Amino acid sequence: MREYLLTLCVTAAVTYLLTGPVRKFAIAAGAMPEIRARDVHREPTPRLGGIAMFGGLCAGLLVAAHLTNLKSVYEISNEPRALLSGAGLIWLLGVLDDKWGVDALVKLGGQMIAAGVMVLQGLTILWIPVPGVGTVSLTPMQGTLLTVALVVITINAVNFVDGLDGLASGMVCIAATAFFMYAYRMWFGYGVEAAAPATLFAVILMGMCLGFLPHNMHPARIFMGDSGSMLIGLVMAAGAISITGQVDPDLLNSSAGSERAAVHAMVPVYIPLLLPLTVIAVPVADLVLAIVRRTWNGQSPFAADRGHLHHRLLEIGHSHSRAVLIMYFWSALIAFGAVAYSVNSASVWVVLAIAALSGVGLVLLLLPRFTPHAPRWAESLFPPRYRRGRRRGAHAANQAPEGDLAARSEAGDDGGEEREPVPSGFHGATAVGDRSRLPQRRKISTHR
Repeated sequence: MREYLLTLCVTAAVTYLLTGPVRKFAIAAGAMPEIRARDVHREPTPRLGGIAMFGGLCAGLLVAAHLTNLKSVYEISNEPRALLSGAGLIWLLGVLDDKWGVDALVKLGGQMIAAGVMVLQGLTILWIPVPGVGTVSLTPMQGTLLTVALVVITINAVNFVDGLDGLASGMVCIAATAFFMYAYRMWFGYGVEAAAPATLFAVILMGMCLGFLPHNMHPARIFMGDSGSMLIGLVMAAGAISITGQVDPDLLNSSAGSERAAVHAMVPVYIPLLLPLTVIAVPVADLVLAIVRRTWNGQSPFAADRGHLHHRLLEIGHSHSRAVLIMYFWSALIAFGAVAYSVNSASVWVVLAIAALSGVGLVLLLLPRFTPHAPRWAESLFPPRYRRGRRRGAHAANQAPEGDLAARSEAGDDGGEEREPVPSGFHGATAVGDRSRLPQRRKISTHR
């Protein structure tokens, strides 16, 4: 475990330290696209954060190769080299897209090529353990197609959810933590050496996301861009393929008693087609809904819009930070719930706990629908947004004519006058104007 912690710290530190210079490079290189209609940030923000994340990936793999226990992963398997090859291709494609823009079909082809490179080096699905049936062997063609499909689905799921500051990196970090817990249990709990590469991939992925998050939290100073979102999606897919299609359930017979019992004990993560649904279920759900919505409206599935889950959370009244935290909550619930179920699938308490936490999540989703008011005698003890006078003032500001500056000033608005940037955030990033825009979000919600 100490070597894993060292690898995690080195990966996070390198990613964190590289992000600052990469930000300056992105600004100098002009990798600051104009704000689009579907964007939620208000100022042009540099991209290319994936450069720092790729540096963290290389540093983590290099350090692990020189540690006493982890270097055995490179001796028994070629998967780390396969991951580095595929990651290099997908990262280069993402950098080109962040700077000059790449057609959606070209990116899809590049993702398939990166997956094919990993397959050629041995990182592929060999068999599928099916509950109640046993191990189903796959032909080379079937294994290749299934591997490519899993890589493409996971990459695009992560890419689609990258719409708010800190959202994609935080959700993938949560999923990687849950995945690391499961893979580590497989290796040291059951003695399955084939699970070692997936454990290493998970801890490196955690370090990449943790190192980038301080720069990417709201208000973000830099975005990871496609060079980062596609990269972490590919690393997640590589870990899934490694532990799902490489580990033979026969190795667990001595611990579980039989092959059928071993397969049942590994249900949550042993079906490759369902693995993204249990580990990153929220991004996959967003991906499926986006494709259905765009196809139904006669648009291309790759056409960008403002209909993603995080956009809808903003529209119903959640703040930027609260929307991100809600997405974190659901990702953690599903990911850690799957891990808990794999540990003890017969426990009723696991199911009851997941159901109870799901109810809490639904309450959090519906909170903006309610308008709680503090008692008049206790208004001074509550934030301004819970005071009746504050709500009336905001409503009056919205209803006042544009030329009525006195009414807007009385209601607490500046009448559209430009404000100076107000320093805020972890690194002194700036957000222009008042951060409280709840009346505007209510207007959007009412219109819908």
